[in-house]
Amino acid sequence: MTHWVDEVLRRYGQEAAVEREEGPELVRAFLQPVAEREEHIPEAEAIGWLDGRRWLYLGKAAVEAGDTLVWNGQRFHVRSGRPHYIGSRLSHWRAVLERARETE
Repeated sequence: MTHWVDEVLRRYGQEAAVEREEGPELVRAFLQPVAEREEHIPEAEAIGWLDGRRWLYLGKAAVEAGDTLVWNGQRFHVRSGRPHYIGSRLSHWRAVLERARETE
């Protein structure tokens, strides 16, 4: 029943890498900014521009708080991640990301 998720990710997903202690894991996933009622514009701070927008990750690979995801030349920190199931079978992982600061 969850094979459709694999097919959609294969056909339309984006290539990314989850950085882990044992090395990067290449994944296919959907990444996009989280839709908000008001668009937040990055703010200028003494240390540079801060982008407080959140991003959404949908994919088969497990991602959890503290992981780093690299996509399209950008680095993101995973704020939270959790699995979603259809019945007893894992359907996908959903995570909320924030863009890593340039100084990190």
